[in-house]
Amino acid sequence: MLDVTDRNGKKDIKSMTLEELTKELAALGEKPFRAKQIYDWLHVKMATDFEQMSSLSRDLRARLSQCCSITALKTVGERISAADGTRKYLFGLEDGNVIESVWMQYHHGNSVCISSQVGCRMGCRFCASTLDGLERNLRPSEMLDQIYRIQSITGERVSNVVVMGSGEPMDNYDNVVRFLRLISHEKGLNISQRNLTVSTCGIVPGILQFAEEGLQVTLALSLHAPNDEVRKTLMPITNRYHLEDVLKACRVYFEKTGRRLTFEYSLVKGVNDNLKEAAALTGLLKDQHGHVNLIPVNPIKERDYVQSDRKAVEAFKKYLENHGINATVRREMGRDIGGACGQLRKSYMEGGV
Repeated sequence: MLDVTDRNGKKDIKSMTLEELTKELAALGEKPFRAKQIYDWLHVKMATDFEQMSSLSRDLRARLSQCCSITALKTVGERISAADGTRKYLFGLEDGNVIESVWMQYHHGNSVCISSQVGCRMGCRFCASTLDGLERNLRPSEMLDQIYRIQSITGERVSNVVVMGSGEPMDNYDNVVRFLRLISHEKGLNISQRNLTVSTCGIVPGILQFAEEGLQVTLALSLHAPNDEVRKTLMPITNRYHLEDVLKACRVYFEKTGRRLTFEYSLVKGVNDNLKEAAALTGLLKDQHGHVNLIPVNPIKERDYVQSDRKAVEAFKKYLENHGINATVRREMGRDIGGACGQLRKSYMEGGV
């Protein structure tokens, strides 16, 4: 069992599985149905306080509040895109840290992009999340509550979740896997695992372990270059895990789960967006089971990367498609509100929100 305690030493009840919650209630002399009631209050009714749990006795609520805590994020910032309605939220944690989440509307439903860590230590050159390093991992409850708060604020159900915000999910492995099981639990929000996506920069042991979890989650690889040489200039993780080994692990993931992968490729003008790179990418992925998601890079002020122009993006996509690689261009969301990972949090920390 994970250490699911908050900073005050209380048990983080929202991070518990239903089985763990049942044992906790048994230790308090309560019957199993009480655990189901509490689980429903936490994960369906999205209660933020024990006092809201009106079906429990006052005595039980008091005893629970003494030994357990309910993670409830505070909204400290909200930006709404005038262009497409995308909403970006800054949520405050119990220790004073802030994290960010993004709510996006698509024709197939509402999608939320959540953070898995406070900051990040992967050092990807085009990402604002990593500029100040890693502060700490998020607990499962802190990942869940990003979704719960957004549902409460918008009044709309979230049907798709991507763990693609600040942080590297494989660097917070156990907490992320528990989050995935909780968010897809039939007694909770019950989001289909096929509507969950986890993004990684390519931590090979994590991918191989993830393949053995028995989950039906989509894995997205942050690829961003067709070879180790270019990738090293963008993503320091390449010095530890070479693309050949990363893609072998991706193939194992497909073979174990049957889930086709997504290969994320941020197009940076003059760095990785010409047809020579497109040809190399074609060779790299010809035996992989997945598709390429082309992303015009979202510039950040701390770096001098420039977004590829529309003509270059379309030429790159056309080359891939003509050579048998399924490719899409990601619809740009929230450009006018600091849509890229870590931008809003960075601005907040600098006193700009």
